[in-house]
Amino acid sequence: MGFGSSSNSGSAVIDLPASVLASEPKGAMAHGQDDGLDHHDHASGHDAHELKGGCPPRIRLITLITVVFPFVALAIVIAAMWQVPFHGTYIAIMVGMYVSTGIGIGTGFHRLFTHKSFTAGPYVRFFWAALGSMAVEGALTTWVAEHRKHHQHSDAPGDPHSPHAHHPEHSEGVSGVLYSFYYAHVGWLFHNSPTELERYVPDLLADPVTNFVSRTYWWWVGLGMVIPAALGGLLTGTWTGVFLGFLWGGPVRTLVVHHITWCINSVCHLWGTRPFRTSDHSRDNPIFGILAFGEGWHNAHHAFPTSARHGLAWWKVDINYIVIRTMELMGIIKNVRRPSQKSLDAKRRTV
Repeated sequence: MGFGSSSNSGSAVIDLPASVLASEPKGAMAHGQDDGLDHHDHASGHDAHELKGGCPPRIRLITLITVVFPFVALAIVIAAMWQVPFHGTYIAIMVGMYVSTGIGIGTGFHRLFTHKSFTAGPYVRFFWAALGSMAVEGALTTWVAEHRKHHQHSDAPGDPHSPHAHHPEHSEGVSGVLYSFYYAHVGWLFHNSPTELERYVPDLLADPVTNFVSRTYWWWVGLGMVIPAALGGLLTGTWTGVFLGFLWGGPVRTLVVHHITWCINSVCHLWGTRPFRTSDHSRDNPIFGILAFGEGWHNAHHAFPTSARHGLAWWKVDINYIVIRTMELMGIIKNVRRPSQKSLDAKRRTV
């Protein structure tokens, strides 16, 4: 998806905040309250712990395939409509996989693992780590490391995907805005240097559950493709159903999840409202508040990064928080963090 100094048991000291990296909530946050701090500490220049040399060629190739192949799959399913009778089952499979893996990213990768918005036992952590991995957005440790770095340098030099902090020579006029949108949306994937995992995610590397799921990332990607294929075959009773179930629920679903997720990086730092004071350009965007299951309430998130709830108004639908609240009521998670009314009032814009 703010930074002082923290250490993790058994790991080297790292200059990330306890509010983001602590394995247990501390201070007022331990009982559902937020400390109300912005936690931004913009560094001058690029992060000294960023691995140099740009994006390795092998990673660029994998990224290119991951970005382009879903469009190829979309073209195939559109062409198939002219040859094979369309079956609503395929849309249902696609929507089901989009909802499940999208929530896997928002509830799991983002709120649980990146910001420690709640705590959970090993089985619940395993479930969310595996489900988020099926979204095909990278291994858990890499995803979390990039997002923590984003918060450390939000919209300043060092932010991996800011539409405001890269290539200022392209920042003027409509073309500048479009270039900034492109870079924050997808361009950064091809230019970003790898982030040092030992610095940003020592907690996840030390956790056997998250370490295992990260190391077996491609197995979970494969499972996320097998499930819709199997459903397509079972529900239609045909091999064509297997193939189209795979395409609709696999790469086509991935296309939808990817671009909605990436719009949080691009759209939600360019267009929307800013109800809370932050030191960056984060925006609340209602379209992606809905489509991204609550992740689009991005200004609220940057104002209160460890909060389990991003939709901080009754009308701001936050499906990820509903999932978290449901798990809390079931007793399978604890220490759910929420900002206090005092913190909300202190950061709310008055003009």
